[in-house]
Amino acid sequence: MSQEKVDRYKEQKKNRKAIQAKKKREIFIGKICAGVIALALVCWIGYSAVDSYWDSVNNRPVTADVSALDDYMMSLGTE
Repeated sequence: MSQEKVDRYKEQKKNRKAIQAKKKREIFIGKICAGVIALALVCWIGYSAVDSYWDSVNNRPVTADVSALDDYMMSLGTE
């Protein structure tokens, strides 16, 4: 039993650099994925906010005073 532990320890020690490199790579890839997801979320929220703002601005009712045009048209019809 004790020899098995020693053999396992020697095997782990021999592959320690490869194991640590693999862990670093996995952590790095995880950080990149989290960053991409966070960036996509921020862009989506920003786009939605701007889009809803422009929708609210563009849906305002437009009013115009056309009484001068009506008066002109009436004057053309009476002459």
